[in-house]
Amino acid sequence: MTQTGHPPAVDATHALSSVPSAAARGEHPVPGRIRYYFGPMACGKSTLALQIDHNHARQGRRGLLLVRHDRSGTPTISSRIGITRAAVEVHEEMNIQELVRAQWAGNQRVDYLIVDEAQFLSPCQVEQLAELADHAQVDVYCFGLAIDFRSHLFPGAQRLVELADELHPVQVEVLCWCGLPGRFNARTQDNRVLREGDTVLVADTADTADNTDNTDNEPAEDHEATGEESTVRYQVLCRRHYRSGDLGPRAVPAGQLSLA
Repeated sequence: MTQTGHPPAVDATHALSSVPSAAARGEHPVPGRIRYYFGPMACGKSTLALQIDHNHARQGRRGLLLVRHDRSGTPTISSRIGITRAAVEVHEEMNIQELVRAQWAGNQRVDYLIVDEAQFLSPCQVEQLAELADHAQVDVYCFGLAIDFRSHLFPGAQRLVELADELHPVQVEVLCWCGLPGRFNARTQDNRVLREGDTVLVADTADTADNTDNTDNEPAEDHEATGEESTVRYQVLCRRHYRSGDLGPRAVPAGQLSLA
């Protein structure tokens, strides 16, 4: 009450609501959290995913590993340093909530989800992850690219950015050929950066000596079927060289690892 005896005026711009007391919080289940770890190709996202799963499993938690379009072309989470784990392939029409419910029906706990190549999820599937976190207390760990070869957010990545509790850029640097940190996953063909095409393209994954490592998530293209002789590849670039289309020196000395 004010000194005049009237209740205080309501502030229409006030966006904060009341919070339950500490004693009352125990009456409400704690929701799971969605964490999104993102970065360019080869920055160690899959390695981190497998490490988190390893730690949780050692501490008695039971998780479910999911993947969409792993670079190996198989339903696995595979790291470039040689670590792999079997996973469930999330196809385009899969309902992730129903998948988890099927685990429960088989008397299997699901305390957390590890989702690799999460940028390829549909926005609807990201909503399903949020439903599991909020109403089933499942912790969700997503790993993937943020932007596509056109430097636009993948639809799944965009929805994760909008809904996730935590956003974590992966801290392992991947360098452009110039030595600056690389952020952009350029799609290349015939030594030029492609600016148009399908968001998801099946492309070459073979190791080469031309400063490209192809790719973080797309298996080999069938050139006999397409009739093309040149190969579509991917290369990590800094913003300056992504915008200019400069792919840098082509030759990589023998024994030197490709950075892209």
